[in-house]
Parts: sequence; structure tokens; C-alpha cells
Amino acid sequence: MTQRIDYYKVATDGLKPLLAMEKYLGEQTTLDPLLKELIKIRVSQINGCAYCLNMHTTDAQKLGETAQRINCVSAFEECGFYSDKEKSALRLAEKMTLISNNPISNELYHEVRRYFDEKDYCDLVLAISQINAWNRIAISMGTTI
Repeated sequence: MTQRIDYYKVATDGLKPLLAMEKYLGEQTTLDPLLKELIKIRVSQINGCAYCLNMHTTDAQKLGETAQRINCVSAFEECGFYSDKEKSALRLAEKMTLISNNPISNELYHEVRRYFDEKDYCDLVLAISQINAWNRIAISMGTTI
């Protein structure tokens, strides 16, 4: 695939809210940075966004995430090296990414809330929504590695 449009150049003002959200998620949340990267990786796997997969696997490595955990995130349910908290967040990420086929059940909401307070739950939903938005933009614009 080749880059179709340089959307940072063409739609600078349209990207400002997304960039402001990135700043918020980076500076004003208490979510674990490694968990945020695992979520970005898993969502990007589901959406098939090579650009974002490359970016966030690299970012996770820079933060000290292990190759084992990065490589196995698509099968997190079967792996004992993810915590229950991480698994609940990844379940939410999967359900939100495929929300038209997988509504967020009350059971999942309550499971996630065992590990995340109201603010963290909101931030988790925002982080998952954000990477889904970036995936859709990158794929639609033909962003390449």
C-alpha cells in the first residue's frame, strides 16, 4: 500500500482533537503505560493496521515490555503471564473494537471495574477508542511503515 494523502498536512486542524486526546492519555491518566501499549497492539492486530502495530510494538519494547508478552498478546486469554487486570482490559479492548458484534455486557463492565475505578475505566475506554480512531485513519489513508 502507498500513502494516499498526507493527512497531517491536509487536515491539520481536524487532527488537533486527536492529538489533544493523546496528550491527555499520556499526561493525565494513571493507566499503566505498558498496558496502554498492549491495548494498542491488540486493537491494531484486530483492525489489521500494520503502521500502528509497528509503532506500538516498538514503543512497548522501549518501555521495557518483553518480546514474549508482545508476541502473545493476540492469545492473552491462554497465557499465564498477563495479570487478571490486564486480561480484563484486553477483553474490553476486543469487545469495543468489534462492538457491533460484541456489545459490552454488564458482566464485562463489572469485571473491568474490579480493577479500574471510574476515572480509570473512562480513561481505558478513551484509550481504546483513540487507537481505534488512529487505526481507521491510518488504514484509510494508506499510511505505510
